[in-house]
Amino acid sequence: MAATRTRYRVHRVDVSMTKDAATLERFLDGLEGEVVSIVPNVTAGFLWVPRVDFLLVVEKIPAS
Repeated sequence: MAATRTRYRVHRVDVSMTKDAATLERFLDGLEGEVVSIVPNVTAGFLWVPRVDFLLVVEKIPAS
């Protein structure tokens, strides 16, 4: 029996969390695989207020 390797794809999604909720939802709905993780990149903004610049979305690709 041959072992199958699990494959993953990482997507970078540039977002502005106050405006792009619908865009993120459409992006996630369009993925073919299963979302394993969403990792935010948090940086210090104006007056050291944390803000999210982009998200890394890890997708598990279905076996073919």
